[in-house]
Amino acid sequence: MIRRRAFITLLGGAAAAWPLAARAQQAPIRPLIGVLSPLSAAEGVQNTNAFRSALRELGYIEGRNATIELRYANGEADRMGALTRELVALKPDVLFVGSAPGLVAARNATRTIPIVTIVPEDPVASGIASSIARPSGNITGTWSLGDYALVGKRLDFLKLAVPRLARVAAIVNPDDPTDRMEMTQLPKAAIGLGLALQLIEVHKAAELESAAAELVRAGVQGMYLSQGPTLSRRQVAAMVERLKLPAIHGFRTFVDTGGLLSYGPNLSELYRQSARLVDRILKGEKPGDLPFELPTRYELIVNLKAAKAIGLTIQDSFVLLADEVIE
Repeated sequence: MIRRRAFITLLGGAAAAWPLAARAQQAPIRPLIGVLSPLSAAEGVQNTNAFRSALRELGYIEGRNATIELRYANGEADRMGALTRELVALKPDVLFVGSAPGLVAARNATRTIPIVTIVPEDPVASGIASSIARPSGNITGTWSLGDYALVGKRLDFLKLAVPRLARVAAIVNPDDPTDRMEMTQLPKAAIGLGLALQLIEVHKAAELESAAAELVRAGVQGMYLSQGPTLSRRQVAAMVERLKLPAIHGFRTFVDTGGLLSYGPNLSELYRQSARLVDRILKGEKPGDLPFELPTRYELIVNLKAAKAIGLTIQDSFVLLADEVIE
């Protein structure tokens, strides 16, 4: 009798566990949207929140009628391949990758799942698309973050903010596709503005200390920070603050963490723009039929608090050019 009761109890417990196991293994709510951010969760939260917010406005409610699977690369390009393969294994209905290194990983992982991306250069010239208007294939997104005019404009703004600027250093990561593109454009832009340029290569955040020492030895008067995502925003900001050199960045996230200047597209708006492309794909349009879009807004951000900390006086005439001033 004791054995029979034990068997019944065991059987009952197993039966009770089956529904739990079944629930745990249920398929995710569709559509499933995979997202690969090049940054850490802390540094990328503003952008991913903008993406999620735009999707909610379009009617996609996480846990109710959609699933968003997020992966963060923590600024490490060599992690993107494995993270993308994780996302592809989930068979997402669409994949959004917010960087050029992420797109490289996504293209290696799938040629069939629709991909929405943010790329820094002409997608036709880089071989991503057949044309801007009709990319063909499985990729669409936004581009023109790092065209020559934009690189030159950043240097121009830095020179306007620091009128006596004659020698500038650019910190770039040659392993990053975005940075490689800027490395080809910076020398010509510097010559056009009468600036002596020194390119300092930094492959990973651990090399920032040696880069700082090189900056001191070079006697530069300002810095151009590349817009590639593979260097930590916070570590770069800490180095700039310690050196007390005026610097210009590609995105306002650097200025929000204490940088002096930024000029470029509004990155959160790019994530919202990307969400709208994701929506069009989920509603049946093919990525190959959706034109690559330009950013909707460029902005100059000036941090007067940072200027004061490094002993730089920003002229009122320059402040008037800013889209936003942090005081």
